[in-house]
Amino acid sequence: MSTGSRLPAAPRQQHVFAPSRRPAVPRGTAFWLVALAFTVIMLGTTLPTPLYVLYQHRLGFSTLMGTVIFAAYAVGVVTALVLFGRVSDVLGRRRTLLPGLACAVLSSLVFLGADNLPLLITGRILSGLSAGIFTGTATAALVDLADEDAGERATLVATVANMGGLGAGPLLSGLLAQLAPAPLRLPYEVHLGLLAVVTAGVWLMPEPVEITGRPRLRVTRPRVPERVRAAFLRASIAGFASFAVLGLFTAVAPSFLGRLLHLSDPALSGAVVCTVFAASAIGQITLVRPLGRAALPVGCGLLIAGMALLIAGLATESLLLLLGAAVTAGLGQGVSFRAGLAAINADAPAGQRAEVASTYFTVLYVAISVPVAGVGVAADAVGLRAAGIGFGVVVALLAVSALVAARRDRHAR
Repeated sequence: MSTGSRLPAAPRQQHVFAPSRRPAVPRGTAFWLVALAFTVIMLGTTLPTPLYVLYQHRLGFSTLMGTVIFAAYAVGVVTALVLFGRVSDVLGRRRTLLPGLACAVLSSLVFLGADNLPLLITGRILSGLSAGIFTGTATAALVDLADEDAGERATLVATVANMGGLGAGPLLSGLLAQLAPAPLRLPYEVHLGLLAVVTAGVWLMPEPVEITGRPRLRVTRPRVPERVRAAFLRASIAGFASFAVLGLFTAVAPSFLGRLLHLSDPALSGAVVCTVFAASAIGQITLVRPLGRAALPVGCGLLIAGMALLIAGLATESLLLLLGAAVTAGLGQGVSFRAGLAAINADAPAGQRAEVASTYFTVLYVAISVPVAGVGVAADAVGLRAAGIGFGVVVALLAVSALVAARRDRHAR
């Protein structure tokens, strides 16, 4: 999974390469082709979510190993962020999007033949690489391809494509697993078909970035200048809590439904996970701007309320409360993430925004993996219900600390 924002792009430069003779579609058409490719890539990253329980039954691994398989995705994303965070500024958008699509194709091919744990982990790492390469580049490409006065619309389309894809993945695979044959093959075959279509579209897009001189690649080094550290710390605490919530629902929600609520339908699992991402997208799109400086405190408050609903749902085995937790925590995740990123970008020096944002995203993807793996360890030791309740308490406490810090900052100003 990834987010609705991008790493800041370097200034556009003059193109010195020979003109391309390949056919290219108009920029307006390319805009929507890139948006569709973005959606399909992010759909693939959450496609296995409702299927983990089926893999668990077939291969006999524990809840802990299930969370490790999920966490491998974050390894791929962080690797891509560090190694390829600004590659598209150097090589161009199209040349960077195509390898991201290739990683997604390899991921689905690996999952098609995945009959052991190493293959599942490999598939997840490749999926993470595709998301890490694609997210910033696709968002930048949409901004580049849009009209000069349509930058805000391009960012909105990127957010919808990103979060819509993340939500559609578990919904699609859950429905296919529930209603069609070959539940561990058909979702990936469908994804490969979609990838073939969008790869053709990206191949035909015009290159919107013009580069001078010889391309020079460099690693995006995570760092935080001193003047940004206070804002970065506040945003990171809230972001850590919010992305841990996304990780929990994506990795463990099917187990909660199956083992605690005795509801093992893949379609239901996919719908619950889809609800979290849909709520996150709604929060990012509709609430952050109207709330202004109150966005981060409100997002933290929603996270706290969502964890209270999660704890109550696990304690009482209530599907209704679990759905309420998904909606409330999803809204809180979307609002707190976008507000935190906005605060960091506002305080960061213009020439260091990419490095600061990369560091922020690294924190977020650690939050997706490490706490969820901790839930897996705790589930094996004390049971899934107690582990989930403990997770809810820890996340709520993190959100409380971020809320207190945000309120102090508002009063200080």
